[in-house]
Amino acid sequence: MQPLTQENLTQLKQMRTELTRFTAVYKFALDEVNTKINILKDEFSYIHDYNPIEHCSSRLKSPESILKKIYKKNIEFSLDNIKDNIKDIAGIRIICSFKSDIYALGEMIQKQKDIELIERKDYIKNPKPNGYQSLHLIVKVPVFLSDREEKVCVEIQIRTIAMDFWASLEHKIYYKYDKEIPNRLANELKEAADSAAALDEKMEMIHNEVKELKRSNDQLDEVFDVSSMAATRDKLMQGIIQQLVSDTKKLE
Repeated sequence: MQPLTQENLTQLKQMRTELTRFTAVYKFALDEVNTKINILKDEFSYIHDYNPIEHCSSRLKSPESILKKIYKKNIEFSLDNIKDNIKDIAGIRIICSFKSDIYALGEMIQKQKDIELIERKDYIKNPKPNGYQSLHLIVKVPVFLSDREEKVCVEIQIRTIAMDFWASLEHKIYYKYDKEIPNRLANELKEAADSAAALDEKMEMIHNEVKELKRSNDQLDEVFDVSSMAATRDKLMQGIIQQLVSDTKKLE
């Protein structure tokens, strides 16, 4: 590797400054998507009796990370090249309780009029070889600046708590072993991923049973309410009839 010259250092500093300004637009895009997700969370909390969103987090790639990625992909440095080739500069991760929530929430996001779906990768139906599961969406959102409107890519990852726990553990091990995980650990991680998937299936089944029981109980409550109303109505009618009979006798 050739030593860095003063000219190289100056160029790197200039690139970093340009990237810092460039990524500001991605930060605004993150704010836009986070606002949409927070609105959904609040709607579920206030209006519905169930909130599928456990929590969410967001991250913005640093200028250093972007530089590393364009170097790894052998992309010539230009802001246009970065915009066209790197779609995960801005990222949001949404954690749900159940697998069905992932798809429901994904549909809600995609149906919003100002969101354009660019790419969809379903690693739940088609897990990665190491066992990784998640739903990935690349979307474009409009960012309104003082002098223009820009369409900016944001990556959205939606997964369950179990999927997220596994991914976090795998990430730590991946970097601890400098991306060369021993075969024994890789096999155990795959088994853990299968166990996490089985746990998600089991919890979803229990969740559906509880929903069905609740629905049945609500229907039963409605029957009791109708019966009570009918009994009250009959008593009122009986009172009215008795009063009519009494008034008729008086007239006689």
